Amino acid sequence: MESVVLVIHLILALAIIAVVLIQPSEGGMGSMGGGSALSGLTTAKGAANFLTRLTAILVTCFIITSLTLAILAGRHSSETSIVDMIPATEQAVQPAEIQQEPDIPISQ
Repeated sequence: MESVVLVIHLILALAIIAVVLIQPSEGGMGSMGGGSALSGLTTAKGAANFLTRLTAILVTCFIITSLTLAILAGRHSSETSIVDMIPATEQAVQPAEIQQEPDIPISQ
């Protein structure tokens, strides 16, 4: 189950990248005559609206798969924390417990 959701998640990520790169730019170099080679394919306002809606749908599905993967990962994890695995007998050494060497007088 988790593998299937992960594959769908990766496909959605690639699809979002592709759809965003296909969209025409609204400013910058695109408005000054530059732009990508694909900008001529999507100059119609209807195509731009379609790509915007498609992006929103893909992002929504991406978020849903992200949440699903997080829930699945939480169910497969153990109930104990890494902190709980530390034995209770091990405690940090307090500065007062550190033994100091006696002062040795320097003879001249």
